[in-house]
Amino acid sequence: MNSPAVLRVTHVITGLGQGGAEAVLFRLATYPDQHVHHTVVSLTDDGVYGERLRAAGVTVHTLGMARGRVSLSDFLTLRRLLIAGKPDAVQTWMYHADLIGGLAARLAGIRALAWGIRNSGAHLQRSSRSARAVLKLCALLSGRVPAAIVCAARDAAVRHEQYGYRAERLVVIANGYDLSRYQPDAEARQRVRQSWQVGDDVPVIGCVARWDPLKDHANLLGAMASLVHDGGPQRFPELRCVLVGRGMSPDNAELAALIDRLGLRDRVLLAGPSDEVPAVMNALDIHVLSSCAEGFPNVVAEAMACGTPCVVTDVGDAAHIVDQTAVVVPPEQPEALAQGIARTLENIAVRGRQAVGDPGRDRVLAEFDLAHMVAAYDAVWRRIAQESR
Repeated sequence: MNSPAVLRVTHVITGLGQGGAEAVLFRLATYPDQHVHHTVVSLTDDGVYGERLRAAGVTVHTLGMARGRVSLSDFLTLRRLLIAGKPDAVQTWMYHADLIGGLAARLAGIRALAWGIRNSGAHLQRSSRSARAVLKLCALLSGRVPAAIVCAARDAAVRHEQYGYRAERLVVIANGYDLSRYQPDAEARQRVRQSWQVGDDVPVIGCVARWDPLKDHANLLGAMASLVHDGGPQRFPELRCVLVGRGMSPDNAELAALIDRLGLRDRVLLAGPSDEVPAVMNALDIHVLSSCAEGFPNVVAEAMACGTPCVVTDVGDAAHIVDQTAVVVPPEQPEALAQGIARTLENIAVRGRQAVGDPGRDRVLAEFDLAHMVAAYDAVWRRIAQESR
């Protein structure tokens, strides 16, 4: 029997807040002219993407589960929802949704189930106890529950196989980007810099990432302190750093104390979360990934697509994403990160920001176009739907 021309796919995700997995799901579900009807189930709430998805014509259900816990009634509600929806395939996103959504789908009689791994699996000791327990349980169930396991990064696939995930189920699909939205934009650069109160000639580095130990903002701020206090002013007397994301605000006492301890209060701008990531990327001279663990870091490809030069730590698929277009340094070494930033700033001073950033945009255009990602997911869903018949 052939797979249906229009495939019904239900996505189960922990929440719809401002994160990388949520952004990828949004791009996937709202891509035009595809032969898939998407339904999204958030185990918690609407977050920031719920209403955006509905506005794009996607059906969204929210279950209102408490984060980190699930009751029997919550689980049975999800199962009933899946039975009523009669999807041809179910795609879950991230560990908790893989476990909860996966078991609910199988108990609803759905065998065409794909898990979604967004985490690199590195530095598990820094993850929550809940996340570690769920990962171990998923590894044990990986040969019985999902028909496919989609990883966003090659590095994540290798590491999860080492943790016990079934190798024959693993598929790598790199994230794709809407390159009509992520592109160089001189007007956006000027507008955002004016809001930050920095002139166009002021060198600005920055990072778009939520407050999380794995994002390692201490690494970036340590590098910034090295550039500013250890001879840096002679080369970069006006250097500023902008931090964008959830928790990047003055009321984050731990972050504020770190900034003060490093003597960076006048050098660091805490801009908070933003719905205008492309504009933010355009406003930066360099986007810095300072993480100690990643899967497939969206922000790197987003910065590159905007023509923004990057410096990245060698985590997850970051080095693969930038290839030869950016400086790659070891993680958790602020001095090495400072040297990478300095080298890139000096390169920009000689060649110009556009010349330094153009190769990165060219790479994203060639390798990480959104259409490639949509087609790859479609192929997985149709395969498992066909195999389940």
